[in-house]
Amino acid sequence: MVQEYKLHIGGESKDSATGETFDDINPATLENLATIQVAGSVDVDRAVEAAEEGFRAWGEVPVPRRAEVLFRAARILQERKEDLARFMTEEMGKVLPETRGDVQEAIDIAIYAAGEGRRMFGETTTSELKDKFCMTVLRPIGVVGMITPWNFPMAIPGWKIMPALIAGNSIVFKPASDTPLLAIKLVEILLEAGLPPGVVNIVTGPGGSTGKAIVQHPRIKAISFTGSLETGKWIMEECAKTMKRVSLELGGKNPVIIMDDADLELALEGVLWGAFGTTGQRCTATSRLILHEKIKDEFTARLLAKTKLLRIGNGLLPETDIGPVINKAQLEKIERYVRIGIEEGATLLLGGKTIDSGLPGYFFEPTVFTDVKPDMKIAQEEIFGPVLSIITVSGLEEAIEVANNTRYGLSSAIYTESVGKAFRAVNKIEAGITYVNAPTIGAEVHLPFGGVKGTGNGFREAGTEAVKEFTEVKAVYIDYSGRLQRAQIDTE
Repeated sequence: MVQEYKLHIGGESKDSATGETFDDINPATLENLATIQVAGSVDVDRAVEAAEEGFRAWGEVPVPRRAEVLFRAARILQERKEDLARFMTEEMGKVLPETRGDVQEAIDIAIYAAGEGRRMFGETTTSELKDKFCMTVLRPIGVVGMITPWNFPMAIPGWKIMPALIAGNSIVFKPASDTPLLAIKLVEILLEAGLPPGVVNIVTGPGGSTGKAIVQHPRIKAISFTGSLETGKWIMEECAKTMKRVSLELGGKNPVIIMDDADLELALEGVLWGAFGTTGQRCTATSRLILHEKIKDEFTARLLAKTKLLRIGNGLLPETDIGPVINKAQLEKIERYVRIGIEEGATLLLGGKTIDSGLPGYFFEPTVFTDVKPDMKIAQEEIFGPVLSIITVSGLEEAIEVANNTRYGLSSAIYTESVGKAFRAVNKIEAGITYVNAPTIGAEVHLPFGGVKGTGNGFREAGTEAVKEFTEVKAVYIDYSGRLQRAQIDTE
C-alpha cells in the first residue's frame, strides 16, 4: 500500500478540506512513492491561524534559545544524511553525490543560521541632541509564506526556513508537488529538535490553487518564492495590493566565458559540471558557453568527447553521471526548445533526444548546440535541462556584452589566467554571482545568493543577508534629558 500523507498544521497531521490527492512519482522508475493531500484555501486559513499562534510563542523565545533548536536539527540531519540523500534521489532523481550535497547544504544553513542567533546585530549611533541615545534593532515580520521548487528539495527550503526561524517568524510552507516528502521530513526533524507546534506548517498542492491561496492570504505578512520569472511577476503584483513583503529568486541564463588564455582542461571540467550536473536543472546551471574564437574548435572537440562519456540512468547506481529530468512536462519542454534551436538555425552537435532504451523514466540526452546567436531563444530563455549553447566571440569586451544580453542575472563565470581580465569581468558582468576559474554552480551558505534584473527583486538568501530577508529594522530613540527635545529644531 502506498502511504497517504496529510497536511501538517499546528504540529499535527490534518486531513485537507478538498478531499483531493496527487501522486509523488519517482522520475527514474515512474514508481508512485506516496499519495499527497491537496490543501485548499480553507486549509491555508487553518495553517495561518496555527502559525499566528506559533508566532506569539516563538517570537518570545530568546534568540540564542531558538538557535539551540536549529543546532539540534543540524545534528539530526547529519545523522540521517545518507538515508535522506537516497530518498531524495528516489523522489527527485539526481545522483547520490548531489543529493548528499543537497542535504549537507541544509545542514550548513541550519548551523550558519543558528550562529546568527548571537549576531542579530543592530546599529548604535550618535544623536544630534544632548542626552539622547539612538540605535536600531531587528524584529521578526510575523507569519511568512514560503513556496519552494523541486530541484533542491532540502537545501532551498533550508535557505528560507532556518533564517526565518532564527529571526522569530512562523511559517506556512508549500513545497513543490514533485518533491513534497523531503519537505515533510525536514519539518519533522525540526519538530523532533524541539520546534514548537504551529511554528512551521505544511500545506501541499499545486501552485495555481494552494500557492495562490498563500500569496493572497491577508494575514500572511511576507512571501519568499523561488521559481519561474512569470510566476514571480504575478506574485509581485499580488503582494503589491496589500504592501506585503516579497522576496524572489527567479532563475537564470548563466554564461561561462572561456578566454584564449584559459586552462582548457580546468574549464572543460567546470563546463561539464555546470551544464550537466543535476541534469541541467539548476537556476545556476551553465546554459551559455561563450568561447573565444581562437580556442573554439579545440574546446568544442574536447567538450563533445567528454560529454559522450557521460552515463545516464538511475541516480542510485554508482556508475550514473546524469539522472532523469523531473517529470513528463519538463521532458516535453526540453524537447520543444531543441526543436526551436534547430528551427532558429543553430547546429545540433550532440544529443537532442529523449532516451528510449528500456529506461522507464524521464531521461534526456546531454545536448550541445553551436552556431548559436545571442538573440536566439535557446540563448535567451531558461530551458532547465541538459542543453548547452555555444556562442563564439572575438574578445573579452564582446564576451561580456554577450553575457549581459539576457533578462536574467544570476550566476556567471570566466576562465582566464589574466588577473586583469578576471577583474574586468567581475566588475562588468551583470550578475549576482561571478566565479573566476570555476563553474556557475557551487554557492556556499555564508555568502549571499541571488541575482539582478529578471532574476530577483533585491533580496538575497544565505550569508549575512539571509536574516535581513525575514526581519524588519526598527529605529529606537531613548531620550534621558527629562525635557522635550525637538530634532532638527532644538539643535543649537
